[in-house]
Amino acid sequence: MKIFVFLALIIVVLSACKNDNNAVSVDYLSKPWDSIVTSASGTTVNLTMWQGDPYINRYMNEYVIPQLKLKYNINLKIAAGQGNEVVKLIMNDIEVNKKVGNIDLMWINGETFFQMRQVNGLYGPFVNKLPNAALVDFENRFIGIDFQQKTDGMESPWGNVQLAILYDTLKVPNPPKDLTSLAEFVKTHPGKFTIPYEFTGLTLLKSWLITIAGGGDALAGEFDEKKYMQYSTELWNYINSIKPYFWKQGETFPNSLAQLHQMFANGELLFSMSNNDGEVDNKVLQGLFPASSRAYVFTGGTIQNSHYMGITFNAPNVPGAMVVCNFLMSPEAQYEKMKPEIWGDGTILNLAKLTPEWQLKFNTIPTRKFAPKRSDIQQYALMEIAPEYMIRLFDDFRTQVIEK
Repeated sequence: MKIFVFLALIIVVLSACKNDNNAVSVDYLSKPWDSIVTSASGTTVNLTMWQGDPYINRYMNEYVIPQLKLKYNINLKIAAGQGNEVVKLIMNDIEVNKKVGNIDLMWINGETFFQMRQVNGLYGPFVNKLPNAALVDFENRFIGIDFQQKTDGMESPWGNVQLAILYDTLKVPNPPKDLTSLAEFVKTHPGKFTIPYEFTGLTLLKSWLITIAGGGDALAGEFDEKKYMQYSTELWNYINSIKPYFWKQGETFPNSLAQLHQMFANGELLFSMSNNDGEVDNKVLQGLFPASSRAYVFTGGTIQNSHYMGITFNAPNVPGAMVVCNFLMSPEAQYEKMKPEIWGDGTILNLAKLTPEWQLKFNTIPTRKFAPKRSDIQQYALMEIAPEYMIRLFDDFRTQVIEK
């Protein structure tokens, strides 16, 4: 997601775009849930989201859309859009005082959530109004906190994932699991490793930054300039020491995860990566990766985070958007999404809060065949750090590594 430069820019112009008005004329937050469901019936909800994965698209088009129509008589229309594209639209609406916008829902997390909160671009707090919110594991800090920001009911959790490294067991029987062994591996296998210059690659860099800083909560809390300068210098020194052994001698870097996946699939690279620890399963099922592919995490830890749905401040259909969010958090929708052959996305539900029947279904869900069990990698999960770290890493990776 090409959002990082824009994120830096938005901080500069916040005061000019601050939105102090709630565009929704009806106070849906005070209405009974049954009334909201009734108001949503027969309406259209416009959702904008990343559409770069065929399995995610199929889940939305072949399961979510039909179920919403069947259960609630809601027509869900999905358009491509993410990050800075959506924030620019919302900022334009704020600048021209557009009371009713064109977007109801957006798939967001982290830096986009940060941007939207800064300009009051989100409707809410609405999450506690949703019946299925009672089933969500909000006590889990990887769900109730988004990039060190409390969600405060302004975005509804949708799924939970952890960064994983993908490899082929036939080509790499013993993959490197820490920074020292990775450096040794890269030097003895030149041209077979690289870091994509996009969201997933930046998530890897954040994971490494935390590891270098001491791991765990070493960088928790607000952005710390002193810590950033100290540990990012160590990070750039580490990467530059092995950069000559990267793909293309480190003279260029892929700018999309799809490109990285394709180079891994054709054997040009020995590693790929994913923000979804379960993605390797559906990539094997798609036929993109060989069946000998597996996923793992570094022992120093990798970032785990959740993704969410947010309602725009000037959504034309707030009740419909709320019903969609509630359905996406339902046991049936979460269960379907969690199946490895469907998406393999981690659930945000607290299974102990579910009925015995649903607990049994989740506990007997078809297991991952190629990805690690979540229980085996949870101990290596790192929390996301403040959004400013990503801004700085994005800019400095270009100046301190790519352009050097």
